[in-house]
Amino acid sequence: MKVGARNRIIGKVTKIQEGGVMGLVKLEIPAKSQMGSVLTLESLHEMGLKEGDEVEVVVKAVNVLLIKP
Repeated sequence: MKVGARNRIIGKVTKIQEGGVMGLVKLEIPAKSQMGSVLTLESLHEMGLKEGDEVEVVVKAVNVLLIKP
């Protein structure tokens, strides 16, 4: 998949919280920092994300996108 964003970091999923419509994925990134990404439950389930997964974190403007290889 080609993406135009240049800010890319490898992160590890540490926690997933599901709400009624959206889900929050918490990540550990290099330098022992943490980030989070909010996405629809549909996207969360389609990606099959689970705690411990390694993902690529793509940051563009106000969006934080996760890509599972």
